[in-house]
Amino acid sequence: MGLHWWSIPLGIISGSIVLWVALVAALWSAKPDDVGLRDVARLLPDLLRLLKRLATDPSAPRGVRIRVGLLLVYLALPIDLIPDFIPVIGYADDAVIVAIVLRSIARVAGSGKLAEHWPGSPEGLDALMRLCRLGERPGR
Repeated sequence: MGLHWWSIPLGIISGSIVLWVALVAALWSAKPDDVGLRDVARLLPDLLRLLKRLATDPSAPRGVRIRVGLLLVYLALPIDLIPDFIPVIGYADDAVIVAIVLRSIARVAGSGKLAEHWPGSPEGLDALMRLCRLGERPGR
């Protein structure tokens, strides 16, 4: 029995679905248990100002500015790892990726740099530190 023309597209689609499900599971498991999506949504305006401040800070290490730039490009692109039309997890992938990048930034620049540029409330900074699994904010 020969190879049918539809078996190749079917294999590609099936493989993509399996990879997508694995990625969703990995992203969801990386989210801290005590941080809900509602908490993350409240942080969004302050988080955008924080990223802008970090990207334009000449005293920040170059690696931090590159990470922030790449994150902003990812967030601006209409293509996501998980499409936004999928309820809940469509937006959760953006939040998880932001948390991973912020954790990376905090490791390179230090959590003090995040606190220095944080434009929001101390409670918002505490939530950000929990989201990035950084412990308590500096000076607390």
